[in-house]
Amino acid sequence: MIFPLEELVKFSGNIYEITVAADRRAYQMSMVKDPSIDENDGKVVSLAARELFSNKVTYRIEKK
Repeated sequence: MIFPLEELVKFSGNIYEITVAADRRAYQMSMVKDPSIDENDGKVVSLAARELFSNKVTYRIEKK
C-alpha cells in the first residue's frame, strides 16, 4: 500500500492537523506492534494515513 495521495489532494481540512494525527497514529501502531503493519510491508505511516482518510480512526484537538 502506498501513501494515499489521492485522498490527501481531496482533503479540505488543515494539512498540519492530519499530518500530526497520522504521525501519532503511526507511533501508536508501532508501539503495540499492530499486525496490519506486516501486511503493509512495514509502511506504518501510509497505513495510519489510510485509516484517518477512510475514517476508520478519528482524531480531535484537545482545548487547553
